[in-house]
Amino acid sequence: MMRVLVIGNGGREHALAWKLSASRQVEQVFVAPGNAGTSLEPGVENLPIPPDDTDALINAVQTRGIDLTVVGPEAPLVDGIVDRFQDAGLACFGPCAGPAQLEGSKSFTKAFLDRHAIPTASWQVFSDPDAARQHIEDHNTPLVLKADGLAAGKGVIIAKNREEALAAVDEILVDQRFGGAGRRLVIEEFLEGEEISFICVAAGAEVLPLATSQDHKAREAGDRGPNTGGMGAYSPAPRVDAQLHQRIMDEVIHPTVQGLVKEGMPYLGFLYAGLMIDHHGNPRVLEYNCRFGDPETQPILMRMRSDLAQLCQAALNGRLEQFEIEWDARFALGVVMVSDGYPGDYRRGDKISGLDQVRSDNVKVFHAGTRQEAGQVVTDGGRVLCITALGDTVDAAQRQAYSAVSGIDWDGADWRPDIGWRALHG
Repeated sequence: MMRVLVIGNGGREHALAWKLSASRQVEQVFVAPGNAGTSLEPGVENLPIPPDDTDALINAVQTRGIDLTVVGPEAPLVDGIVDRFQDAGLACFGPCAGPAQLEGSKSFTKAFLDRHAIPTASWQVFSDPDAARQHIEDHNTPLVLKADGLAAGKGVIIAKNREEALAAVDEILVDQRFGGAGRRLVIEEFLEGEEISFICVAAGAEVLPLATSQDHKAREAGDRGPNTGGMGAYSPAPRVDAQLHQRIMDEVIHPTVQGLVKEGMPYLGFLYAGLMIDHHGNPRVLEYNCRFGDPETQPILMRMRSDLAQLCQAALNGRLEQFEIEWDARFALGVVMVSDGYPGDYRRGDKISGLDQVRSDNVKVFHAGTRQEAGQVVTDGGRVLCITALGDTVDAAQRQAYSAVSGIDWDGADWRPDIGWRALHG
């Protein structure tokens, strides 16, 4: 029997802990630091250790006899936590710092894509604001401006006109709204089409795709408003038929993992490709994430019938291509409930009511920004909960999820009312 540690405190980590604890091979799951949801999950225990305190995490693994660590968020991966675990002789599921640059640096990724002829938008990188402004004057809008480093999913600005693009240069390079992540700025062409999330498990040149999904990054209905870390997701994505799935594997995923091997940076862990599918069905890479997506993790793991702990072990032991994943044929759809003001400033500490009213086996409440205070579950973040439901159709899953959402409340609770709209309306 195994003991497993999940690092992180969001909805993705709650879903990972929930799924890992269901494994017949796992006797105990720890989450560092976890949230109110993981603290209430059977067979799961929170450890009050921050995700960036690598020394304390290694000590916890060694003293508690933990057999496997799964890293949820991107920042520890980019900072080299897996390298440190490997140096200590500990099993850790996630990429080393080298290949994690796929998420840690937009300019690294764009140059990598160009080197390996992987389709993406045209781009340039700037550290000088005047040069960036001149580039904007010389190009048509809309344009996409990205802080080069990690910005918690919020460092991307889609500028519809020159005024917005020039303001974004000031915001990222001059005002340093995203801190060190904005020391450099990537400006790229705006791609039109439908965005999908393609997530797989990679182990060197071996790749096993997971179920397809689609995220909703914009804050408001109809994909309007500022970008967020994700307002909801569903799986599978009907847009990805067998032909497009094969093209993505052939044109994006295989060249990516093979390119990393050639460059001496073999990848192990969850690999997320954010793709734009144009009106002709051609996939192009918008971004990579070096971890499971959030909130895609929640609906994908709701549908996964196979053992997640065994999947991680297969990848670590070089047996990934021998592993077959069984999926629930139903749709899963997750609605993210957020605090008023997200993705800007928001309040913490509001009591959440109605959590005990969700009793359906087809609905799961995954916690993200929550904590326990005096025996009550209260808000502790911008994205607070992800209410995820299974249904025979997208419509059925959507109705179940929103029915559960309607029974949960706190002061300032908000959500998008149209998660799944592309699947419903084409």
